[in-house]
Amino acid sequence: MDLRFAFNEDAENYDKMRPTYCRELFNDIIEYSELKKDKKAIEVGIGTGQATTPFLKTGCIVTAVELGENLAEYSSEKFKEYKNFKVCNVSFEDFECEDNSIDIIYSATAFHWIPEDIGYPKVHRLLKDNGVIALFWNKPFPAKEDDLLHQKIQGIYQKYRPSNMRIVEPASDRYKRISETIKSYGFNDLEMKLYQGNRKFSASEYISLLNTYSDHRAMPEHTKQLFESEIEQAIIGYGDIFHIHDTIELYMARK
Repeated sequence: MDLRFAFNEDAENYDKMRPTYCRELFNDIIEYSELKKDKKAIEVGIGTGQATTPFLKTGCIVTAVELGENLAEYSSEKFKEYKNFKVCNVSFEDFECEDNSIDIIYSATAFHWIPEDIGYPKVHRLLKDNGVIALFWNKPFPAKEDDLLHQKIQGIYQKYRPSNMRIVEPASDRYKRISETIKSYGFNDLEMKLYQGNRKFSASEYISLLNTYSDHRAMPEHTKQLFESEIEQAIIGYGDIFHIHDTIELYMARK
């Protein structure tokens, strides 16, 4: 399975379970980019629009680029009241647009799907002089390292998906790597910000969330069922409440 299409299989559940982003993040992007009515924006990988409404409300013209046909249709219907919105059902790599014509290109937890040597140069080419790139990712982390439920769930992951237990890149290294990558493609005035949040799930809700992740959906069905059953029983065994702590990373820069 091409994991890029895994999100496309259940748009309604994706829209329900995937987190939105905090108001402070959108305020920071809008202030940095001086976004307002009639400016032109591209959203790369809209999904079901968790990050779209604040941009539309500025009055700017938003063109959403979405590879998944079902997701594109879902978002087109979701935002049909906005006259300043349209969806292009195409990959960003194949998306066609006039060079030097866009004021801001942003992407919410999606830009990593595009090859670096294609995505960044294309963004740079499409942006006007002083145009803005804004990339942000949500990094969820279940509870704390010494949390007993977290440890039990990690054991279940190790049982069914041992390859998932690879060494994780330290956050500080990731911040530096992404920042340096953006600057290496000719962007300037880079700002990087972090935002914190918390979510709470029942066992059934957490299983629904897992089914919005591409690598989870790609598991063999029999393994997936066993994995989900053990995860669900573990959460039920700890009061049917599972806490997730979110760190949202935002990177902004100018052409």
